[in-house]
Order: sequence, then C-alpha cells, then structure tokens
Amino acid sequence: TIGPLVCEAIRPHVGIPIDVHLMVEPVDALVPLFAKAGANLITFHPEASRHVDRTLQLIRDHGCKAGIVLNPATPLAWMDHVMDRLDVVLLMSVNPGFGGQAFIPATLPKLREARRRIDAHQAAGGQPIWLEVDGGVKLDNIARIVAAGADTCVAGSAVFGAPDADGGYRGVMAALRRAAEQHL
Repeated sequence: TIGPLVCEAIRPHVGIPIDVHLMVEPVDALVPLFAKAGANLITFHPEASRHVDRTLQLIRDHGCKAGIVLNPATPLAWMDHVMDRLDVVLLMSVNPGFGGQAFIPATLPKLREARRRIDAHQAAGGQPIWLEVDGGVKLDNIARIVAAGADTCVAGSAVFGAPDADGGYRGVMAALRRAAEQHL
C-alpha cells in the first residue's frame, strides 16, 4: 500500500508513469492528493464512488488519466455509460485483498467481452481505452490473457517471488514478455 507521501517521494526518481489503483472508499477525497503527488493514472472501484462519472471527471480535471477497476463479480455494465471518460479499464482476475492468489479462469470470457465493447466504442469514433488485467498473472497464463484482449498485465508475486537463480526480476519480466508475445 502506497499513500500520497510515498508517491510524492518516488516521483522525482522515476521516469515512468505512476499508476495509482485506489482501493479505498470514498475515493474523491484522495484524487487531488495523489494527483498533486505525481500520479499519472488513477483508477478506482465504482462501488467506492457516489457518482462514477463525476469521479472520472475529477481525476481528469486534476490532469491524470482515469479508469475504473472491476472486481471478478462486478459486471461490465459499469463501463457502458462512462466509456467517453475512460482511459483504462482494469479487470481484477482475483478477489482483491492479498497477493499470490490464483487467476480466476472466468476472467477470460469477461476480458473478451470487455475487449469487444472497447473495440466497438473505438470503431464508433471513441478514444482508445487500455484494457488491463491484475491478479494471478503468471508465465503459464499470460499468453491466454493477452489472446483474450488484455493489452496491459500486472504481475506481482510472479515478479517479486522470482528466485535470483532464474535471473530475478529482470529474468522473469523478460520471460513474461516472451510468453505474452506468443499470442502476438
């Protein structure tokens, strides 16, 4: 868990975008704090917002890209009415709470349907929307996840649990990229 102070402390030391996934309720009070601390992208669970459209606009008003996070049991319908405000849709492929959980296979059809909806939105003239998956992403499933439509994958325990003998972080990141590219 990283708060706004940690985000602010690491901002000068990284050249990559800082992606903040808010797993708190309510979210609106934290958006300005993370934006000021240097976040580039802020996502939140729609159940944690009183008004999803307004929260997305609040994030954008603070100069950040905005997105929603859908838990395994959260329906895709949440994205349908706010597509014009989304930069990213993050599908959780585990139930949030702790690292190291197994990927929930039912995420794959949900991922394919989310990709279909995003592609239809873009075909109708809408902006590009990243489709991200987080939870249980490993070497043995990343190709299927990418084949189902993800363009961004979050791997936590697969990376941070990598033994040094296998090349550590860099080795597992390279292996994950190679496995994901098998689909492409």
